[in-house]
Amino acid sequence: MTDLATTINHQIRLAARPVGLPKDSDWSFTEEPVAAPADGGVLVRTTHLSLDPAMRGWMNEGKSYIPPVGIGEVMRAGGIGEVVASRHAAFAVGDTVSAGLGVQEYCLIPADQIKRSGLVKIDIRLGSPTQWLNVLGMPGMTGYFGLMDVGQPKAGETLVVSGAAGAVGQTVGQLAKIKGCRVVGIAGGPDKCRWVVEELGFDACIDYKAGSVRDGLKQHCPDGIDIYFDNVGGEILDTVLTRINRKARIVICGAISQYNNTTPVQGPKNYLSLLVNRARMEGIVVFDYADRYPQAIAEMAGYLKDGRMKSKEDVVDGLANFPATLLKLFNGQNFGKLVLRVG
Repeated sequence: MTDLATTINHQIRLAARPVGLPKDSDWSFTEEPVAAPADGGVLVRTTHLSLDPAMRGWMNEGKSYIPPVGIGEVMRAGGIGEVVASRHAAFAVGDTVSAGLGVQEYCLIPADQIKRSGLVKIDIRLGSPTQWLNVLGMPGMTGYFGLMDVGQPKAGETLVVSGAAGAVGQTVGQLAKIKGCRVVGIAGGPDKCRWVVEELGFDACIDYKAGSVRDGLKQHCPDGIDIYFDNVGGEILDTVLTRINRKARIVICGAISQYNNTTPVQGPKNYLSLLVNRARMEGIVVFDYADRYPQAIAEMAGYLKDGRMKSKEDVVDGLANFPATLLKLFNGQNFGKLVLRVG
């Protein structure tokens, strides 16, 4: 039982809006006493945090699909934790939960923020805490609904996914294989490409660091591309657009190659390929599908259990390591879903 009277909550707050890659001075390390929940509230001890490319966008000021993190606020992050105090009928001490916990050791969620925080109990019999931040969590939900609702895969079609060894990419590729597609990944480095093919069962993987993506697509997608799931944007998106088929679907999930640009982001030069091929490009924001998460979780938990799907996480220990660990996303050092183990 946590002694709230003597417990200190260590937090990492956004101190400044980054220009380019986030640096140490963009963060402040703070601490404050842990407070007990009021009526209808819940106190959660964070055990694992999800580190995602989208976090870079949340630091920027300006209109987006979600308000930016305010200067001085605890950095936004999804996580897994344990309920240590509760005055809410649906949550008991000891429950394992998922929520927007923020980069901190404890998260006090008042009654009026329960729904907004996404606080839900999770069943660790379906997957480990790190899997609940990967295939069964936000990246998995993004991959599932981006592919199934926006990509609309049909057996026999060719799908290409960039960031193939990352959190969303690994789910998209494996799910597309289960649905009967030919799957070609794009990833950085021979180890990632080998893992994607040998462990996840992709048909091929193009190493963008070692050769020409254009030549790789020509070799591995001789009949063109029906679905492109884009996690990186930039030149790779432009190159893929030259290979798409009639009625192709391009799923815009992210553009990690652009997030730390200090100059305005340029759109695709080859966008008229959409016109010529009567193709469609559409964005995916996972929060739009929140009411359907249980459907996707149930399906993919079944794939994990029967071995048709794997879930690889890159786990780093220690809240204090958050600033340096986040940078792994942008230099390609992470191998799998990046998770920070807090305690």
